[in-house]
Amino acid sequence: IYHLNCLSPQDSSSVMEWDQVSGEKSLHLLESQQSYETEWDMVNAVSFKKKSCSNGEGKFCALALKTDLRSITVKEEGWTFLVLKLKDSCSSLPALHFHHGGSREFLDSLRRFALLSEAPEDDTCLMVSTPNRALSQSFENLLDDNNFGLVQKFRKDPYVTTLGGFSKVTNYIFDAFRGTEEQHQRPPEEVELLGEVIPGLEINQQEEPGFEVITRIDLGTRPEVNRTGPLSSEDWIRHQDTEGRMINIPLLKQVIFKGGLCHALRKEAWKFLLGYVPWDSTLEERKVLQRSRTDEYFRMKLQWKSVSEEQERRNSRLRDYRSLIEKDVNRTDRSNRFYEGMDNPGLVLLHDILMTYCMFDFDLGYVQGMSDLLSPILYVMENEVDAFWCFVCFMDQMHQNFEEQMQGMKTQLIQLSTLLRLLDLSFWNYLESQDSGFLYFCFRWLLIRFKRELSFQDVLRLWEVMWTGLPCDNFHLLVCCAILDSEKQKIMEENYGFNEILKHINELSMKLDIEDILQKAEGICEQITSCKVRSATSDNEYVQQRQITSLKVHSATSANEYVQQRQITSLKVRSATSDNEP
Repeated sequence: IYHLNCLSPQDSSSVMEWDQVSGEKSLHLLESQQSYETEWDMVNAVSFKKKSCSNGEGKFCALALKTDLRSITVKEEGWTFLVLKLKDSCSSLPALHFHHGGSREFLDSLRRFALLSEAPEDDTCLMVSTPNRALSQSFENLLDDNNFGLVQKFRKDPYVTTLGGFSKVTNYIFDAFRGTEEQHQRPPEEVELLGEVIPGLEINQQEEPGFEVITRIDLGTRPEVNRTGPLSSEDWIRHQDTEGRMINIPLLKQVIFKGGLCHALRKEAWKFLLGYVPWDSTLEERKVLQRSRTDEYFRMKLQWKSVSEEQERRNSRLRDYRSLIEKDVNRTDRSNRFYEGMDNPGLVLLHDILMTYCMFDFDLGYVQGMSDLLSPILYVMENEVDAFWCFVCFMDQMHQNFEEQMQGMKTQLIQLSTLLRLLDLSFWNYLESQDSGFLYFCFRWLLIRFKRELSFQDVLRLWEVMWTGLPCDNFHLLVCCAILDSEKQKIMEENYGFNEILKHINELSMKLDIEDILQKAEGICEQITSCKVRSATSDNEYVQQRQITSLKVHSATSANEYVQQRQITSLKVRSATSDNEP
C-alpha cells in the first residue's frame, strides 16, 4: 500500500509522489476500510501498475482520503487526469494524472465508498456524496448474526437487497439520497416539488401579511368518496364505435379509475391504458400494428438467440444480463399458478421477454426488480408479443427507477416527503425526529409500484387504476400517503424508532386492503384540490385589495384623480365595515 504526498502544496505546479507505507500503518488502513469512518475510508487498490521504478519493481497504488471531497472533474489531454475539489475549500488539489490508464478503475473503486453523480451543468464533473457516520450506526443496529455482511451486499447491489426485506433498505439508500452533512437541513426549494406531485397545484410561497405558504394552510376536512364496481364487458363495448374506435375516453377512464376492470377486459384494455395501441385506432389498424410489432419483436429476439457461446464469452454484459435474468425468473411469483412448477412455459416466456428487452434497451439492460413489473403483464396478456410491448410502455414510465444514479427514486422520495409534510405536519415531524423524514422505508413501494406489498389480484387492480392518469400523474404518491395515514397512529402511539418503523412497514406486506387505500388516496387528492381552490380565491381577494391600496400611494396629479382616489378609499372603508366582509 502506498500513501499520497503532495509536494509544494502552495505551488500550482505541484507534483505527486507515492511513498510506501509502513507495515503497521498499512494494517491500520486495511482495518479502517471495514469501518464507516467517513474521513478515513480507503479506496481499494487501483487495478493498474505504475511504470517500473529504477529497481525494476512494479507498484500497485491506493489512495487514503483524509478529507471529504466535493467533486471530481475528469479531463483528457492525451491521457486522463482527475481534478479533486474539497468541500471546505474552493481550491483544487493537485491533479491526479493517469498516463498508463487506470482512471476508470480508480473511480469504480471510489464508487464503493461514495455516491458519484454527474453535475447537471457539466457532464465531466462528478459530485461526491459520502456516507454519514451517525446514520450508518442505525443500520448496524439492525444487523444480527443471521444477516451479518448485509452492508456489503447492499452496497454491491441495492436492488437485490432492497427487494429482500426491510433491513436492507437503510444505510446505502439513506446516505446516498441524503447526501452530505450540508444537505441535512431540508432546502426550501423542495417545496416547489409539490407542484410536480399534484400537477396544476399552485403554491403561494411569498410571506405576505395574512398569507402563508400552502404547507401551513389548514386543509380542512377530508371528503368522503365512494368507489364503484369494475367496468363490465358490456360497458366497454358501449364505448366503441362501429369501426372499433374508443369513444367518450375521459368518461371511460373515470369509470376505470373508480372501479377498475373485470378480468376478462384486461387483456384488451391494458393495451390502451399503457399506450401500446392508440385510443382512436380502428380494429383494422390495431391488426396491422399487431403484425408489425410481432415482426419487430422476433427480429430482436433472434439477435440474442443467435449469439454463439464463443461470442457470449466475449460479451460480459450480455452474459451478466442472462445470468441475472435466469436467477430472477426462477423466483418470481412461483406461488402463482401461471408460474408454478418445474419447466413451466410461463417461466420460459418471462425469461425470453426480459432477454429481448435487453436487446431493445441495451444501455439499461436488465436490473433486478424488472421481472416483478413484467410478471402481472404477462399473466394478463397470455401472449409473448403483446406482453413485451406492454412491458416496454410500462418501462417508459418506470425507467428512471432502475437507472444507475437512481435519480427517479430520489425525486419521488423528496416529493413524497414534501407531500406528507403538507398533509400531516405532526406525523412528518415525528418521522423526522426518528431520522425517517425522508421516508426511505417506502423505497420498495415506489421501486416496483407496490408489487411486493399487495396480493397479486390487488396489484392488477391498483396498476390499472394508476394507468388512467387520474386524478393526477403521481397518484402512486397519494397511495403511499394513504397507507402511512392508516399506520401513523400505531407508529406514534408505540413511539417507534427508526428500526421499528422499518420493521413495521415491511410487515404490512399482504395485509393491505386495496379498496380502502384507493378510497383514502382519492379523498386526499380531493382534499388538496379543494384547498387549492380556497387558496386561489384568497389570493384573488388579496390581489384586488393590494391593487386598491396601491392607488393611494400615487400622488394625485389632478383634481379628477384625487376625487377618484377619495372615492376608492371611501369604498374600501365602507367595505371593511360591512358585516358581509371577513
